[in-house]
Amino acid sequence: MHLSHEVDPKSATAVVRARLPRSVADSLALAADLTSRGGAAPVPGAGSTADLWLALATLAAHDVGAARAVEPHLDATAILDQAREAGTVVLPTRASSAEGFTWGVFAAEGPGAKLVAEPADGAEPVGSAGPVDSSEPADSAGPARGSGPVASATAAAAGDAARTSWTLSGTKPWCSLAGVLDGALVTAWVGDERRLFAVDLRQAGVEVVPGAWHARGLVEIPSGPVTFESVPATPVGEPGWYLRRPGFEWGGIAVAACWYGGAVGVAGALLRSAVARDTDPWVLRALGVVDERLSDARRALEEAAVAVDSGRAVGQEARLLAKRTRATVAHAAEDVLAAVGGALGPAPLASDPEHSKRVADLGLYLRQRHASKDDASLGGAVRDAAVAAAAASAGMGTAGIAPW
Repeated sequence: MHLSHEVDPKSATAVVRARLPRSVADSLALAADLTSRGGAAPVPGAGSTADLWLALATLAAHDVGAARAVEPHLDATAILDQAREAGTVVLPTRASSAEGFTWGVFAAEGPGAKLVAEPADGAEPVGSAGPVDSSEPADSAGPARGSGPVASATAAAAGDAARTSWTLSGTKPWCSLAGVLDGALVTAWVGDERRLFAVDLRQAGVEVVPGAWHARGLVEIPSGPVTFESVPATPVGEPGWYLRRPGFEWGGIAVAACWYGGAVGVAGALLRSAVARDTDPWVLRALGVVDERLSDARRALEEAAVAVDSGRAVGQEARLLAKRTRATVAHAAEDVLAAVGGALGPAPLASDPEHSKRVADLGLYLRQRHASKDDASLGGAVRDAAVAAAAASAGMGTAGIAPW
């Protein structure tokens, strides 16, 4: 996963290298092209996961904001591919017909904000033998991806799970680019469980709360709350499916690939300084630390991609893999920020707009991970895996519990 190595000319990484975006609009256009019929972006788990993550890392090394715009769209289309395999995808009309339809994924929760989903008036409850509109193709989620497993949904399955009309009401926090995206996959509460819904963001009843984004990093990716007032939406998967599916963990690792790319971009300033000036032992020490940390992050992502494509990254192993990979990459990126900042001082932060943007963007993006709380969660996952392994090996005369 070296960002400078040669790649297949038909790969997603090659497409990204040839079309490095200069704006959010450029980024979203690139995202839509990557996932159009015959597009270059693979879905995770289909044999080219490393290319997918390398493409995201390449974007982030160029501009963290560009990767932050593209990654959710790629995640959304991968989620829809998985849902198609279960035969449960029926999307809003415009998403099925509009060219270049762009997606976000709004799945965060926050204090004082709750989004609730309710069946629309007169709708059959999910799982009933309600009528099916056979005039609408079951595979109505738009053009299939050019690569990855995409299965056609049957009308019967769609009638059971996805044809019910629902509405969303309430507030959803952390909705990145809601004001410019076409649609989003949104989690909402149905009773005491969360369910995923597809919603057209250009409908009446959707309002981006103004003046809520004051960040100094990722300024161009406003991620404030959105209010929904009886907004029509269609379910994607059964209740709880979004969090239970194997791809949930894989999507978290894709974000880590963006962190890695962002750290490579920040490290570039240090490398250029080391090459341009006379030997400075402190700069060289920082450069050594940066090389070590970026190598750790790269190896973790490469190992994770192999595990995902081999089919091993499911269930408990997927959860442990995602927590471990995200922790490794996040700590590496934080160490890169510290080493580069300590070696170069305030000058590039004050005088180099590209470098200062990279530092601010990456610093904010890394806060998506919950720091020590997630480290403790990783420790818990390691312990759970060890306990499970010990139970499985009981009576076999081996401890068999070490995860390393």
